[in-house]
Amino acid sequence: MPDSHQKDEIIEALMEKPLEVREAVEEVSVDMWGGFPKVIEKVFPNAVIVTDRFHVMKAVNEELNKIRKQTSFTLKIKGEKWLLLKNKKDLTEEELQKLELVLKQSNRLRKAYEYKESFREIYEKVKDKEEGRLKFTEWLENAKSIYTDVIRAC
Repeated sequence: MPDSHQKDEIIEALMEKPLEVREAVEEVSVDMWGGFPKVIEKVFPNAVIVTDRFHVMKAVNEELNKIRKQTSFTLKIKGEKWLLLKNKKDLTEEELQKLELVLKQSNRLRKAYEYKESFREIYEKVKDKEEGRLKFTEWLENAKSIYTDVIRAC
């Protein structure tokens, strides 16, 4: 596999695999680079495209951080960025209290944080594909007013 984002190079490398092998591929996990779906459709005609968890969660966190930067804070809390990006379940009691002080300052930031956490929970709690699709679709609908860039990429 070439270390490239050039569609033609990727297609050429993957087309070297026999057709029967390519047709047997059921699922392909990709990052959020926009060119991958076209490549996958051409090379693996029977495959379902799945954007990998790491890249989707990274995009959600980047959007949350962008909202944090746009927020005017009346009370500055040291380490606010990391409080927002860290998984809530991993926060200490002291960090939870600081987080609450951060979130009290902006309803939009609170919503963005809550959506970030609910998105992470989809990956951690959902047991099967159908439930995952349903939860993801619900999340997209609910979060569309805040996570526009992430939703556009999905």
